[in-house]
Amino acid sequence: MAFLRPGARESGEPDDYVAPPAESPRPPLDPFDPHPDKRYEVRADDLLRPFLEPGSGGLLRWRRQASNAPIVQVEDAYITGRLELRAAELQYLFRFERCRFEYPPDVREATILGLVFRKCWLPGLKARNLRSRNDVRLIRSVVEVEVGGRADNETTVRRANDRDRGVPDAAINLTDAVIEGSVVLTRTRIDHPRGKAIQADRLVVTGAFLAYRLDTHGEVRVPGMRAGGNVNFSGATLRNPDGFALNGNGLHIGGSLLCEVDTYGRAGEGKRFSAKGVVYLPSATIDSDIVLRGARLDVNQDGPIVVDAWRTADPYVDPRPALIADRVKVSGNVELSDSLQSTGTLRMINAHIGGSLRLAGAHLRIQRGEAEPYYDRVLHLDGSEINGDIQATGLRAEGQVRMADVEIGGNLLAWNVKLLHVERDVVSARRSRIAGNLLLTDSTVAGTLRLQGVDVGGSIELFGTQFSNPAVARSSSFSVDLRTVQVGRDIMLTANADRGFWAEGGVNMDGATVKRRVAITGATLHSTPEHQIALDASDVSADEFLMNPASRPEGRVMLRRAHCASLADNEHFWHARDGIELEEFRYDALTEPIDLGDDDVVERRIELLSNAMDGYRPGPYDQLAAMLRTSGNEEHAATVLFKKQQFRYNSLARGYRTLGPAVRLWSLLQRWMVGYGYRSVRALGWLLLLLVAGSLWFWLRPDNCAGVPDLQRITETRCAVNADDTGLDWNPVLYTVDLLVPIVDFGNKGRWYMSGLDKWVATGFTASGWILATTVAAGMTRMLRRN
Repeated sequence: MAFLRPGARESGEPDDYVAPPAESPRPPLDPFDPHPDKRYEVRADDLLRPFLEPGSGGLLRWRRQASNAPIVQVEDAYITGRLELRAAELQYLFRFERCRFEYPPDVREATILGLVFRKCWLPGLKARNLRSRNDVRLIRSVVEVEVGGRADNETTVRRANDRDRGVPDAAINLTDAVIEGSVVLTRTRIDHPRGKAIQADRLVVTGAFLAYRLDTHGEVRVPGMRAGGNVNFSGATLRNPDGFALNGNGLHIGGSLLCEVDTYGRAGEGKRFSAKGVVYLPSATIDSDIVLRGARLDVNQDGPIVVDAWRTADPYVDPRPALIADRVKVSGNVELSDSLQSTGTLRMINAHIGGSLRLAGAHLRIQRGEAEPYYDRVLHLDGSEINGDIQATGLRAEGQVRMADVEIGGNLLAWNVKLLHVERDVVSARRSRIAGNLLLTDSTVAGTLRLQGVDVGGSIELFGTQFSNPAVARSSSFSVDLRTVQVGRDIMLTANADRGFWAEGGVNMDGATVKRRVAITGATLHSTPEHQIALDASDVSADEFLMNPASRPEGRVMLRRAHCASLADNEHFWHARDGIELEEFRYDALTEPIDLGDDDVVERRIELLSNAMDGYRPGPYDQLAAMLRTSGNEEHAATVLFKKQQFRYNSLARGYRTLGPAVRLWSLLQRWMVGYGYRSVRALGWLLLLLVAGSLWFWLRPDNCAGVPDLQRITETRCAVNADDTGLDWNPVLYTVDLLVPIVDFGNKGRWYMSGLDKWVATGFTASGWILATTVAAGMTRMLRRN
């Protein structure tokens, strides 16, 4: 059965139905005209009369003939009075088109086949506990609650002392309704700024919830809703600036939650989803995706705080969030991308995302906090689990991105990103775990990238990224904080093509463990005036260090207790402005080995090492010598140790002001004579020279021993000490050899009488022999023990 314009009647109408008199054709009613023509008025009682059996006194099930379609259709009518279908059980679908209602239709606790309003104007809709076997639709309609109008339970704005507790104040009330179809709100406008635009707590929809280009002024409240299909707000505009624009606490969606651009229509006429107020989705379960591509989320950063519990000094609370999705469970992806614009925090604490989190092309901003705790996080993901990737190409974030203790099953991918949080932590991802790679390429970062304790299965690659305005704390200040990170492959702080890596506050990777390489190739490292450290790589362990910056580090470089199997470097690295801390720095080999005949390279490396250190340190020289010796380059290792002793005595001379000249003289003697014990050939030469000199001395110089009793003159010039040694044969060469060679006695030393100057010369030769012969023996021992 259908109610059409006056004069129309369909077959199957009851016999007692009296049609209104025929009138001339009229144009369709404009339902949005607040003063409709009297000719369009239809009383609600007249619409309900066909459902009343004579004498029943109430609304009963209307028994229709089998040939009639179960549709009640009303067109072009201004319905006056109350359309009361409360608790009715009717097997009809009610369809209203181009209708205006004086009072909100009441279908509370009713059971019907369906309900459709198309191009209608309503002052509200009361549908709590409605049971509909088909769709409930409001298409291109307007629901506008009259402020200060007729007192009407549930839909009229009331004073606080007139409000019944537990009775919602909503323009459309679908609380506890069950819709065995879909809810369609396409292009409908709902205006109830001082109450709820939609109240649909625990609504059950077996189909989809479709709200394309819905326009609301007031809270859209659907906590606990169960939808079998998608919930689609694409192109919708939700406005509730001082509260929740969309409240979906604990809702369960069998499909996707879609809040994106509605592209229906001609090209260029798409409309983006917009929410002015908090989108509140804690504990929601979405069986597919959450999609906010191209959405616009805006929360007044100076307005009131929506929830009293957010008024706290807890630093981890976000008092003015644009999106709250704590503990949300999403089986698919979360799309916060493609020109999404957000003013306020996007908060997803302890969330589970079965797919990827996409932030590509998003623009996130928040008002900068002026006092601690600052509450200026644009993205808050603490404790969340993301089984796929985080994709953030082209992201622009003005505020802090916080993602502590996050687990990412894939990669964190970010190209051409702009992260701005000047002089504070722009990214804080402590203790997070990334199964794949962390890529931040060709990006601009103002603030500190805090990745302390992060575990990355692949590589950390910051190709061509430039950091400025780091956070300055009392203990440290760095642009990149990689302390104690665990990396399965590489840490790459390098240039990308013609775009160099640049860190205004330097890099800290103290205690990092890297399975393959640490590279700062093409990097420019500066430091803050407070701490003057350009690179802190203390206790870092890696297979390979590539220390090839584009210019000298402007600050100090810390390599204390670091270790690598292979080291590649350039002179810029060793010319760090404030030197290099090399204590216990170990490297097993150089990427480019030093040839045995390339003495200049060794000399240059020793010079670089000396200039890099603030004062004398023996460890770095021992390390360089050990590395050369391990590679079979014994001669160059001896050169390093030779230079080490020279620098040692120079340092001692500077320390002993009074004895400084004596120390320098002793150093000079050792250097000339024995090369500090590392020039055994030079010692052998000195031995030969002393042998010649001694032989000549004792051969040409006579000994005045004639007046000494108890001596046995052997020749005219020499006397034996023992009178029994008559068989001795004086030989100045053998005598000199006996003086110069320690321990071994060739039978000459101690048997010939020496006096005066000869005695002192012999003693000098003996002392020199001990020093020189010991040096030669040590050199021979090293040679014989080589592998």
